[in-house]
Amino acid sequence: MTTMRRRRGLVLGALTASAALALTACGTPSTSGSAGETETVTQEQIDEALSTETTIDFWSWVPDIQNQIDAFEELHPAITVKLSNQGGATAQYQKLRAAVKSGDVPDVVQIEYSFLPSFTLTGSVLDLTPYGAADLEDSFADSAWGMVATDDGVWGLPQDLGPTGQLYRTDIFAQAGVEVPETWDEYAEAAAAIKEKTGSYISDLPGNSFSPILALLWQAGARPFAFDGDKTVTIDLESDEVTQVISYWDDLIQRDLVDTAPQLDDNWYQSIASGKYASWLAAAWGPVFLQGTAADTSGLWQATPMPQWDASAPASGNQGGSSIAVTADSDSAIVAAEFVKFLTTDAAATESLATEQFIFPSLLETLDAPAVRDQEMEFYAGQKVNEVFADISETVAADWQWLPYNDFASSSFKETLGAAITEKGDLLAALEEWKTELVTYGESQGFTVVTP
Repeated sequence: MTTMRRRRGLVLGALTASAALALTACGTPSTSGSAGETETVTQEQIDEALSTETTIDFWSWVPDIQNQIDAFEELHPAITVKLSNQGGATAQYQKLRAAVKSGDVPDVVQIEYSFLPSFTLTGSVLDLTPYGAADLEDSFADSAWGMVATDDGVWGLPQDLGPTGQLYRTDIFAQAGVEVPETWDEYAEAAAAIKEKTGSYISDLPGNSFSPILALLWQAGARPFAFDGDKTVTIDLESDEVTQVISYWDDLIQRDLVDTAPQLDDNWYQSIASGKYASWLAAAWGPVFLQGTAADTSGLWQATPMPQWDASAPASGNQGGSSIAVTADSDSAIVAAEFVKFLTTDAAATESLATEQFIFPSLLETLDAPAVRDQEMEFYAGQKVNEVFADISETVAADWQWLPYNDFASSSFKETLGAAITEKGDLLAALEEWKTELVTYGESQGFTVVTP
């Protein structure tokens, strides 16, 4: 078993608003309530809270997470966890914002990393530092911790990750007579050979989601967004790294060497199953998803890291992943925090999430567990695919930040750069349009927007 290497970078940039300081009201914590601003919850308080009859509400869209809830309740018979699926991430955020306004909030919520800053900005989630969360930093992959923790607090604990690798069709690559590309120069050459000799595209770059292109920017060292946690956001879409990535894919698109169809819809499912695409730059959740989508191609796929700009310094970017947070207005914060810690750090709970529900873990112990790393997948000809993605997760930098208005950034992308990708237009011109919209919107919301 390969030991997970640890890397700790620079101090993480702040994501929380000054209003979030009000989340931890002064006073002595009750057995089920919140910690004071400068207090730390004691083990005695935790034991008392967990032995007191308490019901907490939990909102999550993870399939079969009732299994982990049952395990927690078995450990703590006095505690009841009521699970609600609000219809997926987008629907849940809308309902959570409404619940925050009304004051009738759940105690524990699942929030994607990219949306967490919008809830810290409004003071909607609790700083878990007084509940011992900061002590867990070394338990998680660096890139995951970097998206939940700031200089001001720990605003949730990481549940899962989506490091990006490459899934490829061994038969199509063999037919084209090309090796799996290890660099982006080799990728362009392979794309041309595959198209000429097989008629397939090497892959698809979609315009209906910004996760794939952001993962490519992340890998290249671009940092398009930053937020100081107060009033200042940075929009940097003109760096050399951004220009390099966008120009590269613009060239492949104009040469018709990659497709630009929307991903994860019926047409895409049919295309991936029929061999229209020879590979997919997929997140760690992709391998299990693919084997259900293209079952008839079992045994023809393999996993590998994505091509590199600098093969001597492997890097990747993340697509997806969620935190588990406690709401600021929870009446049972101690119990809620213990439940969050259980879901994200208990070995049995996280291992079952990984091996039975196929939630790619962010907990290093689980990433290193033989049941996870050594799991052989028949669809991939017996390859240990989790091991490939676990190693890739080590190469995802921890200093990425999200805008506090990620929902607007996503919708604006689809209308600007995403539309240009789909329509095979001028990507650099559309990138400038996207930047302008992000700046204008940020200023209209009262932010100071910096454009280096």
